[in-house]
Amino acid sequence: MLFRKLWRTIGLYKAQFISMIIMIALGIAVFDGFNMEWVSIEENAGGFLEETNFADYRIISETGFSKEDADKISAIDGVDRAARYLSVQADVKERDGDSLALTVTENADVSGFMVMDGEKYDENSADGIWLSDKYAAANDISLGDKLTFIYKGIEFKGMVKGLIKSGEHMVCVQDETQLMPDFKTYGFAYITPEMYKKTVGFEFYPQINVLSGLDKKAFTDAADNALDTTLMILTKDENISYAGPKGESDEGKTMGTILPILFLLIAVLTMVTTMHRLTAKEKTQIGTLKALGFKDRRIVRHYTSYALMIGLIGAVIGTVFGYLIGWLILNPDGMMATYIDIPEWRLCLPAFCIVTMAVIVALLTLIGYLSVRKMLKGTAADALRPYTPKKMKKLIFEKTALWEKLGFGTRWNLRDSMRHKSRTLMSLIGVLGCTIIIMAALGMGDTMTAFLDMYYDEAIHYSSRINLSDQAETSQVDELIEKYSGDYNASVGVQIEDKAVSLDVYCTPNDLVRFPDESNGFIKIGDDGAYLCMRLAKEFELSVGDTFTVSPYGSDKEYTLRVAGFIRSVSENIVISPEYAESLEIPYTVNAIYTGAAKEDISSDSAIASVQSKQAIVDSFDSILELMNLMIVILIAAAVVLGVVVLYNLGVMNYTERYREMATLKVVGFKDRKIGALLIGQNLWISIIGVAVGIPLGVLVLDYLINALASEYEMRTTVDLTTYLLSILLTVGVSLLVSFMVARKNRRIDMVEALKGAE
Repeated sequence: MLFRKLWRTIGLYKAQFISMIIMIALGIAVFDGFNMEWVSIEENAGGFLEETNFADYRIISETGFSKEDADKISAIDGVDRAARYLSVQADVKERDGDSLALTVTENADVSGFMVMDGEKYDENSADGIWLSDKYAAANDISLGDKLTFIYKGIEFKGMVKGLIKSGEHMVCVQDETQLMPDFKTYGFAYITPEMYKKTVGFEFYPQINVLSGLDKKAFTDAADNALDTTLMILTKDENISYAGPKGESDEGKTMGTILPILFLLIAVLTMVTTMHRLTAKEKTQIGTLKALGFKDRRIVRHYTSYALMIGLIGAVIGTVFGYLIGWLILNPDGMMATYIDIPEWRLCLPAFCIVTMAVIVALLTLIGYLSVRKMLKGTAADALRPYTPKKMKKLIFEKTALWEKLGFGTRWNLRDSMRHKSRTLMSLIGVLGCTIIIMAALGMGDTMTAFLDMYYDEAIHYSSRINLSDQAETSQVDELIEKYSGDYNASVGVQIEDKAVSLDVYCTPNDLVRFPDESNGFIKIGDDGAYLCMRLAKEFELSVGDTFTVSPYGSDKEYTLRVAGFIRSVSENIVISPEYAESLEIPYTVNAIYTGAAKEDISSDSAIASVQSKQAIVDSFDSILELMNLMIVILIAAAVVLGVVVLYNLGVMNYTERYREMATLKVVGFKDRKIGALLIGQNLWISIIGVAVGIPLGVLVLDYLINALASEYEMRTTVDLTTYLLSILLTVGVSLLVSFMVARKNRRIDMVEALKGAE
């Protein structure tokens, strides 16, 4: 009997049941999908790095390391393996404008790679090239093809014997100015130490890569003692192939703990209100069951099963859609797979998501239990009496003269809002949630677009960047600067306390490189001090006028610099002028020249290591924006569904609770259109209040997300007027749409039935 009643009740309240299932499914889908993203990145990328023996430390020296140096590092207690390593940017002779990271490791078990197709790596091969499979696919290069790489006038000729993926080049970008890989113009390739020595005629390895479980301080002290000098040592956290995926994972954690939890919270709160109203509507049925002899515990089980069923169905549907959201972000053909180059993408549902779903189902069941227990209090006769809303005392506002000046509809809706505070509050929370999510989602797009426009359109005025070879002589550099009317910079690896940063000396008389300041203007690099990126200033708590000390790697000297200002930067760096560097006697060597000349107009020169066009950097913007737009679409779609479901559910509840009141209005002559306008008016006022509060809250959430998700880019939160208007229009539009849907129901009011039901 109760089983048949279960299905009849579901049919009677199908709108409420469907809306609650959608709300639970939506909350779980967003929660699972966003958390699945960062866990999958950690599992897939972390496993690949471990499989290819990604180095924990990189020891750098401009003078190079001998075989004995590598052996000394290998002998350190706590070091698993060490190998000399070289990675330089070389041009591809067969493809005009292309370049790649030409890489050599003396031990394939340190900073190695995974062969995806072709021959196994042969360290004795004198002509073998193991090429990035993505670069090969983007440029129609096949196994057996011959390629020539040019570095400093030296040609490395060989045959493609294998297509590979490498942990060291998992995020394959040319430098920190290129945010996304572009495999059409840039990739990576490994050659053997045998081919390297045969082609060059000697060995020069400026780097030793190390696998070790030691912490940085212990390893640095041990390495300095082993080689009897101060060394530049970088941890894996300072390598883009580790820091990039880790940053994406950290960002995913932030996304997975803010907006998805907001969805779940609203879903649970909606469940509380809806279950209470549903059991209140069923009060007479509950009394009838008691009168027929059904035990309280059986009635409780019956009505609690509604909530349990809603939770279970919602959890199953939500998990399915969670996998869909995860797949949209992490599928092999998506933008994340373009950024992170790994062999496979397996979606991993974290254990805490399963626990969360179990807790949600249990919580919903508890809500159902508590709702029906309240209706079972007293005798069967008490339960048989229909549910009546509590009597309302006059509001203080009703005693004022202004109250009498308000229209009937306004007074009626105000009294109803105060009588049904929980429903009103839930409607307000639904509108707030919708507004906050839309504001945050659209604002992220605005902030990213503003950052790209400011950084790449306004700050970068050059057409090409000429990267100079390590052997370039001063006279050659001066000739190139004059020939191409260039600005230049020199990067010196330094240490602040125990942190490795770049000290960049910039000379920009042609204004080809500009430096954004804290307010998104541009600051001129003066001769009176150093200009720190905002992250360093915050980390070391430095203000203008303070001093700090840096120590160049490979030197025991220390230099004290004065803080002259702060800049926004995509890398952790300090910028000074040549004059300031010379006043402190800081030695530097020019690394790059910035010029307005196009890449194809720059002729080859022994002093030039490679040339990078600005357009190659700009072309990677589309990938970043595509990934960002996908996230925005998912969030906005979820927010709209959230708004529609919550408001429709509560709107139907409002309609059923006021059914008798509206029937009374019909009896005294109110037309359907007038009654509909009363319902719409109440929702409209709630929407206006929700939007008014939700917009500033949305900006606060956006600011938090920008600082948490993109701190490495030092973006400034930007919200366009269009975003404000769209947020208002979408939220109010959703509210009005739902209001019209509910208002149409008043045409079906049976006045006689409604007025006789309470006798």
